[in-house]
Amino acid sequence: MTRKLVLQRIVARLDREYGPGVVPVPQRTSGYRLLRELSRGRNTFAGSAKGRREIAARPVGVYGRLRATRPGEYLVLDTTALDVFAMEPLTLQWVGAQLTVAMDLYTRCIVGLRLTPVSAKAVDVASVVFQALQPPQVPPSWPQHARWPNPGWPSSIVVDADRVTGMLATVTPPLRPETIIADHGRIYVSEHVTSACARAGISIQPARLYRPTDKPVERFFRTLRQGLLEALPGYKGPDVLSRGRNIEQQAYFFLNDLEDIIREWTATVYHHRPHDGLADPHVPGLELSPAQMFSHGVARAGYVMVPPDPDLVYEFLQVVWRNIHHYGVEVGGLRYQDRTGVLAPYVNRDSGFQHAKARGRWPIHVDPDDVSRVFFRDPQTKSWHPLWWEHLPMLGMPFSADTLAFAKRMAVEHDRFPDAATALAELLQRWQVGLSDTPAERRIALRAAAVQAAPALPITAASALPVLSDAGMAADGGAADDADEEPSGRDAESFYADAWEALQ
Repeated sequence: MTRKLVLQRIVARLDREYGPGVVPVPQRTSGYRLLRELSRGRNTFAGSAKGRREIAARPVGVYGRLRATRPGEYLVLDTTALDVFAMEPLTLQWVGAQLTVAMDLYTRCIVGLRLTPVSAKAVDVASVVFQALQPPQVPPSWPQHARWPNPGWPSSIVVDADRVTGMLATVTPPLRPETIIADHGRIYVSEHVTSACARAGISIQPARLYRPTDKPVERFFRTLRQGLLEALPGYKGPDVLSRGRNIEQQAYFFLNDLEDIIREWTATVYHHRPHDGLADPHVPGLELSPAQMFSHGVARAGYVMVPPDPDLVYEFLQVVWRNIHHYGVEVGGLRYQDRTGVLAPYVNRDSGFQHAKARGRWPIHVDPDDVSRVFFRDPQTKSWHPLWWEHLPMLGMPFSADTLAFAKRMAVEHDRFPDAATALAELLQRWQVGLSDTPAERRIALRAAAVQAAPALPITAASALPVLSDAGMAADGGAADDADEEPSGRDAESFYADAWEALQ
């Protein structure tokens, strides 16, 4: 409300409690001056209501600070909606996007990020944590200063120089996170994320409610907006009042292109310019960049190397507990079969896991963004094996759990389809021509299209694994060469490609 209305209410209250004219009232100029002093630093008569709520939630007294003593001690996670439109590559619709990032508290380095259409999910958070452990390799076009060599690699090994550069250079510094700092959002405290972190030996420490100062990653989002997003076509501003006219008629980026731009800007610009939150108390006034702070932390506290493991990606998938039958396993109403015989020794056997969720059943790892196959780890050989949906050759493309649930609801409403495979085929055909009736259907279609278009991250690698025919799976035991199916611009010799090719 305005200052004039506040002064009028004060006069009315004084007259009501003490009688008209009993308490002297200052002149309007003096009243405005007093209100200005009383509201200093409270954003009472200016700014947004959101800003006033944040100020009111601040702690009384001097701010505290969570202090990290070495790289990887604290990993801060957060998600924000980007102030820029992007184009969805399959339906060719304008769509908002959310960016999930993981920041190392000691160095302020962004060690993982993921861009998702509409809203993020638990699988996106798990993917960001996985990137902190095993970051993707640097594209050949990036400059030399954006490459992070692995400081834990022994210097006495003699190998080919070109191979060393390809093996060691990564997009972000590889870390061994000890504790994750996140808010109380459902995607951060979900069973998927908590169980994946538990298997990796990472603890989770929720931030205090309504305390944005506990997460310095908020400052990165503002730096990203002012340093990059404002210069991109499709920038819509932080609110409707800041938006220009005819934004949709400007040039645009696809979702996967926008993520590549943000990742390259972070590696080439953000990591190499001074950060106000970084300081060395032994050298007052020294300006440090996140890259320099990482080198400082490694020299000070050493480095714990995480050996590259192509099977680590499976540990960050969702785990469900199922019995193994003679026909395979059943997850979400779908039957998954094994054509290599890996399940044969464990049919109708107890797994040995006796906790409340297992009760003798076997752990099956599921990617929610592609339920056309699930993964089983042989307890004898410790190797991973894909289990394929029995009707996958009929469908011919991957699909998510949300897509399957929506297709089933449509089949029930229209009473037209006898089985899930036909319902899925009809639904995906509708989406390919841009037919989405409801906002819920559009959100599911956008996420499914994003996974199919550019699954650059290892957990939602829908196109990294091939969709096989019966003949293809029978010929090579459930896998085929996927070299022709790789998205353009992806390094065929990259670590993640090798990781998924291990399934063959």
